[in-house]
Amino acid sequence: MKSVGTIDEMRHVIAGVRAKGKSISFVPTMGALHEGHLTLIDEAKRVADSVVMSIFVNPLQFGPSEDFDRYPRTLDDDAKLASKRGVDFLFTPTREDMYPEHAPVVIVHPGSVGKEWEGAVRPRHFEGVLTVVAKLFHIIMPDVAVFGQKDLQQAAAVKAMVRDLNFPVGILVAPTVREDDGLAMSSRNRYLSPKDRELGLILSKALFAMRDAFGRGERRASALEATGWRMLERVAGLTPRYLAAVNADTFQRVNNVRHGDAAVGAVRVGETRLIDNIIF
Repeated sequence: MKSVGTIDEMRHVIAGVRAKGKSISFVPTMGALHEGHLTLIDEAKRVADSVVMSIFVNPLQFGPSEDFDRYPRTLDDDAKLASKRGVDFLFTPTREDMYPEHAPVVIVHPGSVGKEWEGAVRPRHFEGVLTVVAKLFHIIMPDVAVFGQKDLQQAAAVKAMVRDLNFPVGILVAPTVREDDGLAMSSRNRYLSPKDRELGLILSKALFAMRDAFGRGERRASALEATGWRMLERVAGLTPRYLAAVNADTFQRVNNVRHGDAAVGAVRVGETRLIDNIIF
């Protein structure tokens, strides 16, 4: 694996890969890698000749009261994991290289896809996500980019950007990877104490209960949401932020749930926010 630290060097590397006629897949991350990230590498290897992974903790997608300063940064360990899993090029730009003026004048707005749910709880979050992803796409020029279902609204926003702004990039969304107890893998899980982790599991259990009710024939979104809310609201120490049945592409709430729609939810446990989703 070759590590690349600047935009200019990354563009030079990409030109060399293209000159050899090789296709490129791309896995954008903020580091603190876990098995969920590593399965994205597996998918990226499956669909292209060369795999580029980026590690960049993007300040634009953090609000002023969020965890940018304490977000886990484990670059040495991440590089070992990425290399072992088969990444060809690891791109680790600095904040100064990505944002020379520190505050971009031009940003990418997510439109209606990013208005509700995470977009409502974390104002400007998706603007930060889409702006950095657009920059990375322009730098790396991948044929395919791989995202995780765990951040389903983010993936939907990226797909909308690619469609509406005519990016020549295919978007592949890989299934959520879960711990043995059902908790969706996340870099923020390392913040959780054993007690907080037990509380956090209630979110995935609520989503699974909604999926089970759908499997038994329930199609009313209000009834499915009520099933999940009953589980969340009876647990002390857990603060629900949202739980809803939505169209997985538009992220608009639905009245009657169909196959392919999603249930999305977020909770706060102590100082940690957890998000999760399931596809019906």
